[in-house]
Amino acid sequence: MVESGHNISGQTPLSWAIYNGHEAIARLLLEKGADLESKDKHSYPPLSRAIYNSHEAIAKLLLEKGADLESKGNNSSTLLLLAILNSH
Repeated sequence: MVESGHNISGQTPLSWAIYNGHEAIARLLLEKGADLESKDKHSYPPLSRAIYNSHEAIAKLLLEKGADLESKGNNSSTLLLLAILNSH
């Protein structure tokens, strides 16, 4: 199982992969047991971060793996609002 804790910068390995758009790494981490709902240092769950950063393929991957559609970021923004605010 992948360690889901935060590193010294406050980010999980999955949040780093998503933030940087590394779909293959995100897929590998999820296959090894990374937590779909682990929040990054800004309290964003992985699906929110993928949407916020316009990583559509990663968002689809997270949804396929069962990410929570009701998850919210640190300001209680819904996923739909994040998508709209970022013109997606």
